[in-house]
Amino acid sequence: MRSIAILGSTGSIGRSTLSVVESYPDRFQVVALAAGRNIDAAVEQAKRWKPRLISMGSEADAATLRSRLKTASSEGVEVTHGPAGTVRVATQPDVDFVVSAIVGVAGLEATYEAVRAGKTVGLANKECLVAAGELITAEARRQGKPLLPIDSEHNAVHQCLRGGRMEEVQSIWLTASGGPFLNTPKSQFSSITVEQALNHPTWKMGRRITIDSATLMNKGFEVIEACRLFNLPPSQVGVMVHPQSTIHSMVEFVDGSILAQFSVTDMRLPILYALTYPERIPSDMRFPVMNLRHLDFSPPDMEKFPCLRLAYEAAESGGAKSVALNAADEVAVAAFLDHHIRFDEIPRIIEEVLSATPAGKLESIANVLEADAHARRVAHQRVEQLGRKSAALQPASAGSPGK
Repeated sequence: MRSIAILGSTGSIGRSTLSVVESYPDRFQVVALAAGRNIDAAVEQAKRWKPRLISMGSEADAATLRSRLKTASSEGVEVTHGPAGTVRVATQPDVDFVVSAIVGVAGLEATYEAVRAGKTVGLANKECLVAAGELITAEARRQGKPLLPIDSEHNAVHQCLRGGRMEEVQSIWLTASGGPFLNTPKSQFSSITVEQALNHPTWKMGRRITIDSATLMNKGFEVIEACRLFNLPPSQVGVMVHPQSTIHSMVEFVDGSILAQFSVTDMRLPILYALTYPERIPSDMRFPVMNLRHLDFSPPDMEKFPCLRLAYEAAESGGAKSVALNAADEVAVAAFLDHHIRFDEIPRIIEEVLSATPAGKLESIANVLEADAHARRVAHQRVEQLGRKSAALQPASAGSPGK
């Protein structure tokens, strides 16, 4: 029986992981959960799974959870909170597999500490490898433990690589759906609404990752993640637009052979693969092979989607540049979702933050967090400047009739 901790248990990946656990009760046991700020979901998960430990985002949330569990006669669960609580979840002695699914750098320290503690880690948080990939992968090599990707594209690459050795790899190809604006003229990007950007054609995901998919920044993050996970330079990691999202990734070998992985678009499958690796076990997730009759591929338009270009540039530099890329994107996407900036201003903010970030290798997680904080400050300043400029351009409101 594999003992599991989930960082981000109330998010989409966390819930999908629990769905997999529920389907295989003889294989998995939930030991610890980091539930963020969703108290209602945390209560239900605590009652259903009875973990030994559950961590909330704040002390007040933790107090509320304790009170509600006491009322529900579920007092056997220890409740903690904050970053230290998340680290405790990730490093529980009786946990052997940690699912890292907290969005953004909030899960970075706990993920790194899980690796340091010798846990096998299933990575669904790409920001960890974008911001601190060199540190995390180096520590995993020291520990002799695998980092198993849960992201569908990298999970697909991992599966394809079982057909050859790394020295035989010519290129890795990550596929992208193209998002909701694949066929939208760039001239219309300034008028794209939040609702339009959240309408992804294939996947149902969280708000930030859905916007990142619309700008292709998500694919840029995946390029950096692939470079770190598989120890390849950016020149050997390609992106191709594949609207059907049927083939999740491909690996091209030096002899010209190409292996591709395709399956249903259901995150439970890569989660199951990671949780049971190196085994494969039966599941009911079947792909209708006749759907392969029509597959489209095209190169990405990096002029129309500059976020992808910026990600390649950050991948080449690494260190502080990749930290700044993620931090600036997180701030810019939040500002767009809050209607403070336009959709086409997201890459503009990111590029300006990257320009203001000196290149340099980061030697510790503390250095990463310092670089992240600096990039966020610059990004927030730029958002405020754009907001003031936008307000200055607005016409003065007219008085109401009769006044």
